[in-house]
Amino acid sequence: MLRAIRIRPGRPARVLRGHPWAFLGEVDFAGEPPQNGDCVELTDLKGRCLGAGLWNGKSQIAWRRYSRRPLSLDGPLLEELITFAVNRRAGKPVGRLIWSEADGLPGLVVDRYHELLSVQALTLGMDQRLLVVTDVLQRLLRPREIVLRNDAPSRKLEGMETSISTVSGKPLAPAWMEVGGVQVLVDLTGGQKTGMYLDQLDQHARVAQLAKGRRVLDAFCNQGGFGLACAKAGATSVLGLDQSEDAISAARSAAARNGLKAGFEVANVFDWFTEHREATFDLIVLDPPPFARNKDSIDGALRGYKELNLRALRMLGPGGILATYSCSHRVSEEMYLEVIEAAAADARREAVVMERTSQPADHPVLLNFPESRYLKGFLIEIRA
Repeated sequence: MLRAIRIRPGRPARVLRGHPWAFLGEVDFAGEPPQNGDCVELTDLKGRCLGAGLWNGKSQIAWRRYSRRPLSLDGPLLEELITFAVNRRAGKPVGRLIWSEADGLPGLVVDRYHELLSVQALTLGMDQRLLVVTDVLQRLLRPREIVLRNDAPSRKLEGMETSISTVSGKPLAPAWMEVGGVQVLVDLTGGQKTGMYLDQLDQHARVAQLAKGRRVLDAFCNQGGFGLACAKAGATSVLGLDQSEDAISAARSAAARNGLKAGFEVANVFDWFTEHREATFDLIVLDPPPFARNKDSIDGALRGYKELNLRALRMLGPGGILATYSCSHRVSEEMYLEVIEAAAADARREAVVMERTSQPADHPVLLNFPESRYLKGFLIEIRA
């Protein structure tokens, strides 16, 4: 039987409306607090169960739900949740296998790179159960290696140290592998996130379908995902921009490896747009990092997004296409569309929405958990 805590009287907490988190100031308990990492039942003021979650009193997010029922995670449930998440993504050689709360496994992120797995434990409760997690993954998938990418800064908010290691204890060198039909050098111990960004792979392919015969600008290109896909699809020219020298070096290496005609430059995208006002393109991709990391930064983020889209729209002629994205979860899809509309009005461009885009199926959105819905975008066609 799980230790039970309850919601504190006062302002209604989001957990009462289905959100999977309860903050430290929102809960009450009798006697000593639960042990950090324990499985704890949360109830409302009438004693009705709101679910079972992982407890950590060192974090402001003190309780994170993994089940609607008062069940311990330290039993068959953990393996059941991992197995279900992996099976629903069967057949995808590269992509996300487990995505935290959206898969009922708060703080656990697992990505697959063919026969390699990259695992992040972002909460204390999951960190304490990593041996079980990796054992289940090894039995299910038989990977050649599992990398423990426990270097995310958010671990410090849970009172944990950061580190990078492999389950075998052996070093793992970067390796060339096919991702989205292109050979890329993947560094699971030193690359971005769990090795590289995986949430835009579907959009790389979709935008590439529009690229044949077009001059393409891939802004905030990181390791060149959009640009490389467009070059392979027959773009007349490709220019990728990013301020990370390591990312640009990786993009250049991938272009050479695949025999693709694509150029990549180290540049601040905002400065580059200012210095190249007269440049013209047929297809522009805007895929910047998150601008709104907290509530106070939303207004500034919207101004930044508007400026980027305004400058891009001015560089496109009739028939041109703008593929524009935001990964700031605090900026909603409608907010982002309003930004694009304002930019189109200022640029005096007649434009239509070809498609609305979202995050791929392997990054599922959990209802009542807006933090899980972060990626949105639009394919815009310029009519005049």
